[in-house]
Amino acid sequence: MSCIDDAPLGKESQYPSQYDASLLFPIARSQGRDLLGIHQVLPFSGVDNWTAYEISWLDKNGKPKVAIGYFSFPCDSPNLVESKSFKLYLNSFNLSRFDSQNDIEQLMVTDLSAICGAQVKLNLLPLDNAVHVVTPWPHESIDQQPLLTLAKEPDVNLLEVGDAQVSAKLQTHLFRSLCPVTAQPDWASIRIEYHGLEINKASLLTYLVSYRQHQGFHEQCVEQMFQDLAHVTQADSLLVGARFLRRGGLDINPVRMKGVFDVNEGRLSRQ
Repeated sequence: MSCIDDAPLGKESQYPSQYDASLLFPIARSQGRDLLGIHQVLPFSGVDNWTAYEISWLDKNGKPKVAIGYFSFPCDSPNLVESKSFKLYLNSFNLSRFDSQNDIEQLMVTDLSAICGAQVKLNLLPLDNAVHVVTPWPHESIDQQPLLTLAKEPDVNLLEVGDAQVSAKLQTHLFRSLCPVTAQPDWASIRIEYHGLEINKASLLTYLVSYRQHQGFHEQCVEQMFQDLAHVTQADSLLVGARFLRRGGLDINPVRMKGVFDVNEGRLSRQ
């Protein structure tokens, strides 16, 4: 099992001059899921959608090419990819020559599928074709709710529910967590859709703000939120999605759900 202490995150790194798949560093999803009581059977489906803005390589004549990459990692893969190792891997293409963009795409899909243990999807687009439309979520904001307490760590007991069964779509732009290695802030907008016991909205905001000093990978934070909300709402359908701001030319957007939802969302204003 790979140990996070061996990852390049938080360490001084030499940027590679030639393509090198060995730079990719896997982190077993089980490391975070064991703490949540998630083992063999996943209580959710979902995907981790990554956007990579700093992709470049050389064509066969040595002329630089650039693109934006949209990567999709299934949540049932055994491993996630540590983000700095992904950045170093992508940068290893910068001075390497390839005959075609198709060669790049096939190589990236092969390498990333091997390291995460499941089939990765990739859409690599020239910059003029990668049009990002800002699309606000049509969800009720809870950002004007009061905080019921100032909690330093997320706790399921912060969440309060009533007796009524409701369908709701809620969002906040106030989420922040910390990188578990460097303690750098990770900012995100969170959306929650569910049918179950009605959540007290002030308690929900209090719970989400409690992640502000919590150290966890993006994917693990979303899975903890999903588990806690599923527990208190007894929801028969639930979606928890996060859109994180980019760091190092990458943004990570995990979605976890139980039931059928439309996950073809646009980008948000801070992205």
